[in-house]
Amino acid sequence: MLPGRMTLSPPGPPCGPPEELQELQELAFIERPIRRSLKTAEEIDQLTVDEDLNDVERAVYLLSMGQEVQRASVISNLPSLVRQNPAETFRRVVPKVRDVLNGAGAEIQLAAATSFLTILQDDIILIHTHTYSILKTVLLHLNHRDAVVSSAWLETLLSAINALPKETIKQEVLNPLLYQSQLSHSLQARLAACRILGRASCKFDSLIVKKELLPLARSLCRDVEPEVRVCMCHQLESMARAIGVDDTRSELLPEMLELAGDEEGSVRLAAFDSIISLMEMMDGDDRLHLLVPLVMSACDASSQVDEGVMVSLSFQFGKLCSGLAGSLSDEQKRLLLQKFQVLCMAGLPADENQMDVGESTLIRCNCCYNLPAMLAFVDPAHFLSDLYPSFSGLCSDPEVSVRRSVAAGFHQVVKMLGSNVHVVHKELLLLLQDNSLEVLDALMNHLDETLEVVLSRGDNLMVDNKLQELLSALLSAEQKVGSSLRWRLHEKLLHRYSCLSRLLPGELLHQTFSARIFMILTTNKVLPVQKEASRTFCTFLRYNRKQEQRQEMMERLIQDLAQGRSYWNRLRFLDVCEIATEIFSRKYFNKHFLIPALELVHDPVANVRYKLCQLLPRLRSSLRLPADKLLLQKLDFCVQKFLCREKDKDVVAMIRKFHKRHEWDLLDQKKEKEEMLLLEMLERQQSDGKLNSDKHMERKRRDSKTSLSSTKSMSVSSSTGSSTSGKETRKAKLSRSRSLSSQPTSSKPANSDRPLKVKDLSSSSGLGKSTRDDSLRTAHFTLTTQSTSSMPVLIRSKTTSLLDQASMLEQRDHRSSTLDHRSATRDHRNNMMEQRTSSLEEREHRTSTLEHRDHRTSTLGQRSKTMERGCGMKDSQSRKLSMNRKSSSFQSERE
Repeated sequence: MLPGRMTLSPPGPPCGPPEELQELQELAFIERPIRRSLKTAEEIDQLTVDEDLNDVERAVYLLSMGQEVQRASVISNLPSLVRQNPAETFRRVVPKVRDVLNGAGAEIQLAAATSFLTILQDDIILIHTHTYSILKTVLLHLNHRDAVVSSAWLETLLSAINALPKETIKQEVLNPLLYQSQLSHSLQARLAACRILGRASCKFDSLIVKKELLPLARSLCRDVEPEVRVCMCHQLESMARAIGVDDTRSELLPEMLELAGDEEGSVRLAAFDSIISLMEMMDGDDRLHLLVPLVMSACDASSQVDEGVMVSLSFQFGKLCSGLAGSLSDEQKRLLLQKFQVLCMAGLPADENQMDVGESTLIRCNCCYNLPAMLAFVDPAHFLSDLYPSFSGLCSDPEVSVRRSVAAGFHQVVKMLGSNVHVVHKELLLLLQDNSLEVLDALMNHLDETLEVVLSRGDNLMVDNKLQELLSALLSAEQKVGSSLRWRLHEKLLHRYSCLSRLLPGELLHQTFSARIFMILTTNKVLPVQKEASRTFCTFLRYNRKQEQRQEMMERLIQDLAQGRSYWNRLRFLDVCEIATEIFSRKYFNKHFLIPALELVHDPVANVRYKLCQLLPRLRSSLRLPADKLLLQKLDFCVQKFLCREKDKDVVAMIRKFHKRHEWDLLDQKKEKEEMLLLEMLERQQSDGKLNSDKHMERKRRDSKTSLSSTKSMSVSSSTGSSTSGKETRKAKLSRSRSLSSQPTSSKPANSDRPLKVKDLSSSSGLGKSTRDDSLRTAHFTLTTQSTSSMPVLIRSKTTSLLDQASMLEQRDHRSSTLDHRSATRDHRNNMMEQRTSSLEEREHRTSTLEHRDHRTSTLGQRSKTMERGCGMKDSQSRKLSMNRKSSSFQSERE
């Protein structure tokens, strides 16, 4: 039975073997409480800085009170402080940095030198005062005891020379050089003087360099230390370019030739490099008498030349031969060619002179680099006899670096050979079948250029079955690269093989490469390689001229990829479609690729459907209406099916994005059409407005002219009408008097006719109403007066005369009504003109000239109205006068 309660005894001393006890002690040591903070409270207080300080104040505080780590951090951050606030930084921070550098360690010295160099190189400083302050600091620490720190300050000084004015350089830099270049100073100071001389010579003109700097350079060229002489040799080129060609020939070339014969090999090598670099500044005589003997002495097999000079000579050999070709004799050319052949075998077992392996390999690599220049030197026609053995030996060199160098320049040699390219066919096969991938990588960089030259000479390749050998070598190279892990090299190789579609017949290409490329497309697992294989396969398909082979390749794409069992292959088919839109025409793509791609809408794998949704915009852009209307309907059906049935959230998001983009495109097209219609309407309105304005102007001018003529004619007609009415009244009086005396009349018809006449008079209307009322009043007055008379005959005669007078009045009223009607029509025309002018004023309210003209027309209309009223008043007055005269005449007759 298990006990119900367990009593825990106090822990006693550990017991057991000593090994276990030691392990327990180690575990106890590990389980001790670990110190959570690496700094004490006092150290944290020392490292704490007030947050209210700005950057400059914080830097000053840390440089004054901070630790060495904080000071180094501030000095490293000095360029950013200068960018933010240069004036305050140089006024407050840089003096503190200068104080910190006194007695500082190497870390702070290097940080300061790097910061000042960054400030000078980035052109942060805008004034020379700040540069001068940096120069003072640099010169103070230039001769530091640590060589690394001293070289860092020297680089800062050389950069400051480019930013300083000439006078400052002359006073602050060059004058101390006169003392530093003396033998009493250290080696480090004299080496710095050499570099400062080379940099400062570019700042001054040739006269100052010749008088002040060149003597100092001569003394340094004769220094007892070979390091100083080597350093000065490297600076002579910049001084030569500063003083010019003539002074170089007379002043510097003798010094260089003397240094070329120095006892130290490093000095001779430096002098040799400097002389060759100045070859372009020499004329024909200098090259013939100075440079050619120097080169021939270096190439002389009997002279023991050190390996350094041989390495430099092998690197500059092509430049020397090209520059001295016009100054060399045939014998000298032959000697140079022999020397190059010897250099191509340097270090090999066939070479008599035993050299270091590294130096000899470097010499042969330099010879590979100079092969194109040497081919131009000997003439490509003599390549087989003069250079082919050396070229073939370099292609089969035991060192991989040498074969890589010759493969990198193989395309240049092939181009220069031209029609004689078949000579290097064997070497091309060797490089393609090389076991080293480094060699294949160098060869693939320009393989398309090489194959374009080689395969363009098809007649020579057909001999001895060379073309088949080349194709086999290309396939073996691809298999070798494909079996390795260098997938970037495999991608590059497939890209270069795409040029074969333009160089080989379609049937041969289909039989040799198409199957291999398709296998890579379906089996390789690296996505960039698969895409490059897809591009190469589509390129082969496009340039294949046989319809059967094209159909066969398309069927393989659809059956193995679009309808493949693996979703990976179906994804690859969509990649092929994406590449096919770039290679094929729109018509060919829509005919062969579009429908199989849209059928993947039913794919059970969401990744395939997602890839199809990504490809839909590209597929949509390949369609053109109305030719591709059916295909567009299928694509829209595919989109609708996605929108209705898709359940995967990523696919739904992608198809909605495409659908929204499609709607945006349709809306954009609609907006574009509307904008075009609006532009057309605006153009039409502008053109119509111009025409209407011109027409209105013409009408206005015509109406103004007609209104003026009508007013004039109305005034004339009114005056003439008044004169003629006066004459007619006189004639009527005479006729009435004659009729009364000759014809007797009865009173009944007169009385019966009188109300009719009165009615007619009352029914008449017009502007002459006042005249008619006056005439009626006079007639009524005469009738009342006549009724009181006692002579019946006279009464009859007076009544008949009144009726005649009424008829005459009616005639006059008719005439006046016609005149009134004419005046009314004229008023109506004037009103219409006023309305037109007012409408024109509303439409063209900006044109002041038209408003002025409208005002004129309105004033003319008012004047015509006033004239018409005046004419009417005159007519009424004349009628009143005539009626008064008639009444007076009647009274006189009565009497």
